[in-house]
Amino acid sequence: MKRSHINPDETKAWGKLEKHFEEIKDVNINQWFENHPDRVKNLQIKWDSFLVDFSKNRINEKTVELLLELAHEMGLKEGIEAYFKGEKINKTEDRAVLHTALRGEEKPEEVQETLDRMKIFSQSIIDGKWLGFSGKRITDIVNIGIGGSDLGPRMAVEALSYYRNHLNIHFISNIDGDQSAEVLKRINPETTLFIIVSKSFTTLETLHNAKICRRWFLQTFPKKAMPQHFIGVSSNIEEANKFGIGKKNIFPMWDWVGGRFSVWSAVGLSLCCAIGFENFNQFLKGAQKMDTHFRKTDFSKNIPVIKALISIWYNNFYEVETQAIIPYSSYLERLVPYLQQAFMESNGKNISRNRKKVSWQTGNIIWGATGSNAQHAFFQLLHQGTKLIPCDFIGFKKPLHADQKTHDLLISNFFAQTEALLRGKQQTSEDNSSHPASAFKVFEGNKPSTTLLINQLSPETLGSLLALYEQEIFVQGFIWNIFSYDQWGVELGKELASSLCDILQNKTSHRNLDNSTQALVDSYVGD
Repeated sequence: MKRSHINPDETKAWGKLEKHFEEIKDVNINQWFENHPDRVKNLQIKWDSFLVDFSKNRINEKTVELLLELAHEMGLKEGIEAYFKGEKINKTEDRAVLHTALRGEEKPEEVQETLDRMKIFSQSIIDGKWLGFSGKRITDIVNIGIGGSDLGPRMAVEALSYYRNHLNIHFISNIDGDQSAEVLKRINPETTLFIIVSKSFTTLETLHNAKICRRWFLQTFPKKAMPQHFIGVSSNIEEANKFGIGKKNIFPMWDWVGGRFSVWSAVGLSLCCAIGFENFNQFLKGAQKMDTHFRKTDFSKNIPVIKALISIWYNNFYEVETQAIIPYSSYLERLVPYLQQAFMESNGKNISRNRKKVSWQTGNIIWGATGSNAQHAFFQLLHQGTKLIPCDFIGFKKPLHADQKTHDLLISNFFAQTEALLRGKQQTSEDNSSHPASAFKVFEGNKPSTTLLINQLSPETLGSLLALYEQEIFVQGFIWNIFSYDQWGVELGKELASSLCDILQNKTSHRNLDNSTQALVDSYVGD
């Protein structure tokens, strides 16, 4: 058996972790704080403008030691090198996984050429040198894509709103016609640029929405006006040409970049236009710095490695299924949906790299929302519910706007929630225990969280944060012995939808439906 394909539960470290779990599973985190004054110091990592505090987790130094032993026994170091060197670790599709090359210090020639094109293009749009067919400046950009071609740029454009210029950026992703209609009624065809993002240029939702936008545009202008208003990001030049986009207006995508990790490429063209190339370059720089930290730093002080190993500890030993991510910044409202795709599409797998069904849990259910809104929504479940839910809290030391008092109030909530989850609240001798409501006011505490405290939200720190989570995903998948970089589970629904659409529109069926689906079809077409 290849070292890199060993199952985690076959390692010596896994057996040690099972024994260790039985020894400490009932220990309250607060006891460790009381008995070990250096706990915070030993379970904190300071890197660049990040401080990551792992001390409020149900772990001690022995847990970390054994988790690191698991990583070494699985061959994680060799796996990381294979990943960065471009070996074809995406075996089921026979592809390398090289989104890190998009932001590396020494970029492949084709990547640098694309970045140079993005710089020239975005600057011409921002400066008003790129004119629409009628001679007017571009004021609005519509990004048409789905999945990673939408979630990444949409999240980053919103996250970096503070750094945006005068351009209005819109996104169309859902095949729901209401979404495209709402966007189209807010824009002017004379001053709008459409960016169609699809690696294959055959993605059903993207192509359908692109055709809606083209039809809308051609109600005002002739077909010869399209070069000034339609841009493609794709690896399929032929299909893009058929749509009406000339070669000069097509930016490349590569098979070694998965969609959910593609915001660093020309998929981020709308982001590049929104914040300018220099800020986009800082975004890449931040990711590159985290990549270097991940690749070069000893595992004991390696943020993505420790974060991933702790998530494995909860998933596989505590049998926890979910992880909440709670950013205390309204700018990061779309971070959770972005990370949902990144984690759940990557590690939602039940077949190992040995082609056998796994006997251990893989994947985390990622969910969450921004604080302090989330405190008034689902925090009741976190504090007094029956489920154990590890949380990531993300906050920033410095506000982007000048209101320090408001920021202090936000951060006081940020710190208070992690403290409350940890310490809880018990009845004291001063409490009236005979009061009917007294029992309902008890908080058990001992609820785990990890705190990421970052200096300030910027293109660079956002890049580092996203790369941190990307590398956590890699470590999880590697330890679980699964292929993280394919997504075959997406395909079946697409295939069935295509044939069902034919049934709905033509009222003829070329395949047998289950009774439930047939009844739904009959109800839909019968009204």
